[in-house]
Amino acid sequence: MKKAVYPGMFDPFTHGHLDVIKRGSMVFDTLVVSVGCNPLKEALFSIEERMEMIQEQVADLGNVEVDSFSGMLVDYLKTQQTNIILRGIRTVSDFEYEFQRALTNRVLDSRVETVFIMACEQYSFLNSTLIKEIVSLGGSVGQFVPQSVERCLMQKFKQVYGKSIE
Repeated sequence: MKKAVYPGMFDPFTHGHLDVIKRGSMVFDTLVVSVGCNPLKEALFSIEERMEMIQEQVADLGNVEVDSFSGMLVDYLKTQQTNIILRGIRTVSDFEYEFQRALTNRVLDSRVETVFIMACEQYSFLNSTLIKEIVSLGGSVGQFVPQSVERCLMQKFKQVYGKSIE
């Protein structure tokens, strides 16, 4: 049985993330989508909110689990009893960044392997920061995120910034 962990902030969860999950679930027997807590990044949504958004979107994928972690990814892999990390690659700059991370993880634990899945071209430009910026300026992101995530974004911006984004 091959098990992989797909770690990320998922703040917010996008169609690009879902694409990587669906394709990864066809490669691995079990795929754990794990929401990370990165103290160097400030998240709009809580870990619980992000996990809930993801769970709703992957409910029909029987071999996908949703979890969270903090601390070192290589340590978390041990708790999941796997050595495989799944990452999505959108652009050349993503590759450079992910390549460095993959090599660093291998130095930290020589058993760790990183598997890359290329993003579908329709999602290759998407990132969570861009999504949040569009919403903050009153734009629609329905083509980039699931409907329930768009609703959560609208509610969160209203809650956090005290104004309705429409």
